[in-house]
Parts: sequence; structure tokens; C-alpha cells
Amino acid sequence: MTTPLHFLDLDRFDRATLRRILVRAGELKARHKTRADAALLEGRALAMIFERPSTRTRVSFELAMLQLGGHSLLLTDSESQLGRGETMADTARVLSRYVDAIMIRTSDQRKLWELAEHATVPVINGLTDQSHPCQLMADIMTYEEHRGSIEGRTVAWSGDASNVARSWVHAAVRFGFRLRLACPLPLQPGSPLLDWARSEGGDVTVTERPELAVADADLVVTDTWFSMGIEQAEVRQTQLLPYRVDEAMMALAKPDALFMHCLPAHRDQEVTAAVIDGAQSVVWDEAENRLHAQKGILAWCLS
Repeated sequence: MTTPLHFLDLDRFDRATLRRILVRAGELKARHKTRADAALLEGRALAMIFERPSTRTRVSFELAMLQLGGHSLLLTDSESQLGRGETMADTARVLSRYVDAIMIRTSDQRKLWELAEHATVPVINGLTDQSHPCQLMADIMTYEEHRGSIEGRTVAWSGDASNVARSWVHAAVRFGFRLRLACPLPLQPGSPLLDWARSEGGDVTVTERPELAVADADLVVTDTWFSMGIEQAEVRQTQLLPYRVDEAMMALAKPDALFMHCLPAHRDQEVTAAVIDGAQSVVWDEAENRLHAQKGILAWCLS
């Protein structure tokens, strides 16, 4: 039996494979309006398991399948046996008999591994509490559309070491750019992730001082302080307040630096309205590219 082409985390790929997926995504985007690829995944079906709510992930995957000629099926806890205790292993075995690929968005990384271990069709990581690789493919695609190759550039992250930040670490190693993470000490990434980056030759540094991270950066990135599963807490708000991306922080980056946020955003919390709605922000291009990057991922998984 052929081993399925899973898309689980960026650290599981070499740079050449990730580049091929992005090239494919770019080709599909260029032909998007002509619908030239409307039969690319004809007859194929994608099961989408959502244990966490979503706007961009659901819409982009559903439309990606539709525009490439395939179909998508939405599964939630309330609409499937997952909500009644069926294991991911059994779900994987059953769905593999019905569909051509499975996408999962869950808070528990272990469920992703279990699904991939027992599925005989490709499994795609739509988000876990540990990583968000599809988002990073869209982010790299967006940066390079505006500024050319990201290799050798400097990316600054300001905030906590969220799942998106961890995928930025993976991306820094695989795509060859410098990553500076500015995080309060209690919210910094764990040593296993940083040790992995160093062992792979990555240029990843961590600081408590956002001004050091952002200085002369080509790209500044942040994320919501209170994502799903993280309660609003005054202590966390206090810890992260100095890491808000505002006009003064962006002024420390290069004059042509871009700003990214994976959304949803909370204006004047992790980022000011002037920045996210300003000329340096590419968040709407970034959101659109979720559709095109995921087309490239789906085409690779189902090639």
C-alpha cells in the first residue's frame, strides 16, 4: 500500500518539497479567475473535522475543493460519533474508506498524530494547539508576492509563543530566514523547539525586548493574545502589553517592512488599528492566500 502524503507540520518536510507546494499554489492562483483547474480534483472528497470553530480555515478549504472540482464534508462533534467517544483511530479507518483526504482542526496535537497513523489517505493539519502550518504557507506566499524571496530576510514576532509562532520557527529553518521572537519570559517557547531549530542550522533567537526583535526587520508578525482555549486574564494582558504592535514599534523596522496577523484580530489589543489598517499591513492578502496555499497543499497531497 502506498504511504499517504500527509501535511502535518513544516519540520517534516525538506525545503524543496515546500517550495514545490508553493510554486503549485502560485500557479493555481494565477489561473484562479479562468477556472482552468476546475477539474483538477474532480471526483475527490475531503472530510473536514472541526473540533475548534473557524472562519478562514473552513471557507478556504471548502472553496479550494469546490474550485478544483472536488467535494468537502464537514464533521463536528455534534454531527459525528467523535462527540460520542469514537476514537480518532477508528474515525481514520472509517473515513479512509469514504474520502480521499482528511483535514482536522483540533486543540490536541495527539489527535492529529493518531488520525495520521491510522488513515490510509492524506491527513492535513488545519490547526492544533502546537502548530498552524497551512497558515505559514499562506504567509510565506504573501511575503514573497510583495517582496520577493524570504530567504535571508529578518522576521520579527511580538507576542507569546503561540501555535503560529512555533510554525514560524519551523518556517525559518526550512525557508532560510532569520526569526527573532520577542516574548515575555513566562510565555517564551520551550527549549525542545529552539534546540531543534539550532540543530537544523536555523537562525532563531528569543528576547524579552520587542524593540530588539523588530529593529531593521523586513516583516513584523503578531497574533491574538487570547486565542481559543486561553482565558482572558489580567496577568496575561499585563505581560503582553509591551508587545503590542503599534506605529512606534513598526517605525523600528525597515521603512518598507510588512505587517502580518493571521486573524482574527483585536484592534488596540495586540495591534493598533493604525497598523493593521495601515499601508504596511498585508493581512487581507494573507487571508486570501489561505485559499491558494491550501489548493497547493491539496494538489500535492492528492497528486
